[in-house]
Amino acid sequence: MAGLSWLTARPIAHRGLHDAAAGVIENTPSAFRAAIDGNYGIECDVQISADGEAIVHHDDALGRLTEGSGALRTLSAAALKAVAFRATADRMLTLAELCDLVSARVTLVVEMKSRFDGDMRLPARVAQTLARYAGPVAVMSFDPEQVVALREIAPGLPRGIVAERHYDHPGWAALPAARKRNMAFLLHGLRTRPHLLAYRVADLPSVAPLVARHLFGLPLLTWTVRNEADRKRAGRWANQMIFEGFRP
Repeated sequence: MAGLSWLTARPIAHRGLHDAAAGVIENTPSAFRAAIDGNYGIECDVQISADGEAIVHHDDALGRLTEGSGALRTLSAAALKAVAFRATADRMLTLAELCDLVSARVTLVVEMKSRFDGDMRLPARVAQTLARYAGPVAVMSFDPEQVVALREIAPGLPRGIVAERHYDHPGWAALPAARKRNMAFLLHGLRTRPHLLAYRVADLPSVAPLVARHLFGLPLLTWTVRNEADRKRAGRWANQMIFEGFRP
């Protein structure tokens, strides 16, 4: 897709420009406002609520950053928006509310979270929401099936794949080895037709993302850049970084 220079023009703040020590929690309005004030792009995560709303939050369950417990998918958007984050007055946003907050001032990169269970309500709601947004925005996911669904629903919406080389975190244990291999080497490319790629910085250089960048011309983002060594690697192998823990 032509015309994606906005995607790599500025570093992208991972889950907003958060700083827990200062009471600015990831994926909250305060973190997003801080990124806007710093003229950084914003990366955020969205989950699906019980009533089909796209809610901005990384974890699929309450408790790590918030009061309460329970899976997000079992709670309505109204219930989730009432949940308190610890040490801050912020509350969860819907994707539509985040779009209103950003108001096209910086690049927005939306990661759709997935349980790899075939539930495609989230791509549908994300596409519906972003159809009314005029700012620079791209949507990505680890789950190729979500990206295929997004391609079918909104073929003109910039879409991408998030990937890594090894998928060795315990959270990936339930996925079959063949599926992880398909994801690591981007073997789904003819189905997903991504416009961009976000690859784990610790896994660069790797063949698949470099082929995507240099042979197919896909913008290559890399995550999550947290120190000077990561930053140098990102500068060597990628078009732009998704960062946290410092200000580039």
